[in-house]
Amino acid sequence: MNVKADVCVSGSGAVAMSLALSLAAQGWQVAWARDAQRHPAGGPDVRTYALNARSQAMLARLKVWPGLVPHACAVSRMAIHGDAGGALSFSAWQQCQAELAWIVDAAALERVLAEAIGFSPLIHTVPELGADAQQPHAPLLAICEGKHSAARQALGVQFSRQAYGHSGLALRVEAEQPHQGVAHQWFRSPDILALLPFNQPREGHGFGVVWSMPQTRVEALLAEGPDAIEQALATAMTEAGPEAAERIGRLRLPAPPASWPLALGGADRWAGPGWVLVGDAAHQVHPLSGQGLNLGLGDVDTLVSVLTEARRTTPWRSPGDERVLQRYVRQRALPTRAMSALTDTLLNLFADQRTVVKDLRNLGMSLVDRVTPLKSWLVDQAMDRPRA
Repeated sequence: MNVKADVCVSGSGAVAMSLALSLAAQGWQVAWARDAQRHPAGGPDVRTYALNARSQAMLARLKVWPGLVPHACAVSRMAIHGDAGGALSFSAWQQCQAELAWIVDAAALERVLAEAIGFSPLIHTVPELGADAQQPHAPLLAICEGKHSAARQALGVQFSRQAYGHSGLALRVEAEQPHQGVAHQWFRSPDILALLPFNQPREGHGFGVVWSMPQTRVEALLAEGPDAIEQALATAMTEAGPEAAERIGRLRLPAPPASWPLALGGADRWAGPGWVLVGDAAHQVHPLSGQGLNLGLGDVDTLVSVLTEARRTTPWRSPGDERVLQRYVRQRALPTRAMSALTDTLLNLFADQRTVVKDLRNLGMSLVDRVTPLKSWLVDQAMDRPRA
């Protein structure tokens, strides 16, 4: 604990490690308070992340992207299917981009970040903070502990959570036909199914699956086992998009799934004197857009930029100065609220069973597909490309 640091980063996940590395890259001394039982990552993990352009660029700046490339797959096209014939597609070629996103292995991401931290002389590992959230020799405590943060609770910050009554089911599947870099998403009622192209468990034939459905249905599928899950996947794809289902073919489930409850949440305060919330500790969104981690990495990018600029222009201010931290809050408030509102609106829109609503949402989806400028704008927002 005899560490003199500028910032203490509390947390063990990808957001916490990215923040520690980003701060160190700018010359800050960092104390990394993490759960010693969690790293190095080595256990089975079937989760996949969809990284947008801004997140990928940040990982490239941190020199960890080359280590992730063998565990990543580029998305060249995205096909979105409605529940009554609606369809919307996005193509990297039409957007004049090399790819729309990258799908990366969650465990590999955490592993390469942890390895990079091991090579940084400016990052000092300290024991996790515990419930008292005492800062070990650092004027700023950056809390990246996730949605159930103990340090946030110790500070008296309120975190409102609206449970959806749904759970997310994460799977790693092998497809009969090659994925060809195409991501699929079926908006069904009451579930949303996403297949993300991946190269595990079989090169060119893998998908990372994120399936949002009522909690009771998830519990039933987990109890019934792999065969029931495979059959449920086949039925869901055929009912909502038979042509896509034929192109993908049969899906095989070689590894056990994982599940977690879904909710919309947010902290009533993101920063105060000497502390700041980052990532899921500040906000929680539905995974239907695949933007949860991207929001957290966007927080990291913005916070490091704000702190570095403040050090250049007002070097007498501490990193924990609340006036400096409020600049970060202001810059991240709008994109976070917009993404939260978008995911919540889409979820509720496709949960409505009324025939007129069903027809209108599918018609709207197909109309958007024909308006090229609007599609380009939507892609730009999702990719969050770094500004020149």
